[in-house]
Amino acid sequence: MDRLQTLEVFVAVAEEESFAAGARRLGLSAPSATRGVNTLEARLGTPLFTRTTRRVRLTEVGHTYLEDARHILAQMQAADDAATGAATNPVGQLRITCPTEFGRIYVAPILTDFLDLFPAVSADVLMVDRVVNMVEEGFDLAVRIGDLPSSGLTAVRVGQVRRMVVAAPEYLARHGMPHTPADLPQHQILTAAPVSPTTEWRFGRELQDGVKIKPRLTLSSVAAAISVAQSGWGLCRVLSYQVAADLQSGALQAVLEQHEPAPLPIHLVHAEGRRAPAKIRAFIDMARDRLRAVPGLA
Repeated sequence: MDRLQTLEVFVAVAEEESFAAGARRLGLSAPSATRGVNTLEARLGTPLFTRTTRRVRLTEVGHTYLEDARHILAQMQAADDAATGAATNPVGQLRITCPTEFGRIYVAPILTDFLDLFPAVSADVLMVDRVVNMVEEGFDLAVRIGDLPSSGLTAVRVGQVRRMVVAAPEYLARHGMPHTPADLPQHQILTAAPVSPTTEWRFGRELQDGVKIKPRLTLSSVAAAISVAQSGWGLCRVLSYQVAADLQSGALQAVLEQHEPAPLPIHLVHAEGRRAPAKIRAFIDMARDRLRAVPGLA
């Protein structure tokens, strides 16, 4: 096993937290992966993993080495892509990270059309409600909702979403319509933890008005929270794209619209700048046009 393949094995095992799973990802046997990592550790003179019967974990040195190894492999991939025409033709694997519901509603349909158009491209999508470090975790592209901090990343704005409070018409018929944020403590509240992680909801264009709430139900799934709100159980705070179809059908109704904060921008973000491979540029072109055409994101 050469040094480059050893690095690939190390990265796969680290990301899968398993020799067997890392080996499967690369089409190797588990003993081969184990020998590769053992050889690497022997050459470096330091352990990269702590091993238990169930999983492996990176040591402190291993964490640092993983970031460097990913960078080396990315540079090698860029060199290979340039040599094989990936700079001008979409080829290779496209790794994307995006919020869970946004990925389900928008990214997945765009991506399948993109893959149909470019047969030489494959894709790996991580849908998760946290900000992923693209460089450290090896992603080509991210969908970010919210204001972006200063960074060296390239961002393409594709739309915006509202932070809104919704309820089923049945709930409002029973409990009445809240007219100001101060009315919320008198209502039955449920929250979706990825969207509403605190017990204070802030309102107003500059988030100047805050109200303490005591949710009776907190769910880790946005989809589950929306389903409970549809049943007429209580008020829920969500992002507008997550309930666009429900608002249109009348299953849910927006409340306190005049008190909503300023909309949150949506960006497609990548780290490659003008030298981005064709697979990234082509996907951004398609996703930008499709997302900007969605009325609810305009």
